[in-house]
Amino acid sequence: MQIEELEKFGKHIKKLRKERNLTLVNLCYKNDLEPSTVSRIEKGLVEPKYFTLVKLAKALDVDMNTLFNFN
Repeated sequence: MQIEELEKFGKHIKKLRKERNLTLVNLCYKNDLEPSTVSRIEKGLVEPKYFTLVKLAKALDVDMNTLFNFN
């Protein structure tokens, strides 16, 4: 992903999390994710690995299409 896409993706993840009234810690606790990793994803600083994306989708109770529907 390009920098702009990473930022958009991160904002989308944060929006999905907030829509579900989840704190960063609650989201991470649900699926064995590191809060620092998710924080960096939400800020658009890192490109998440596949298995992290799977865990995020599960924690947010969305499918992968929804996870990537940020444009």
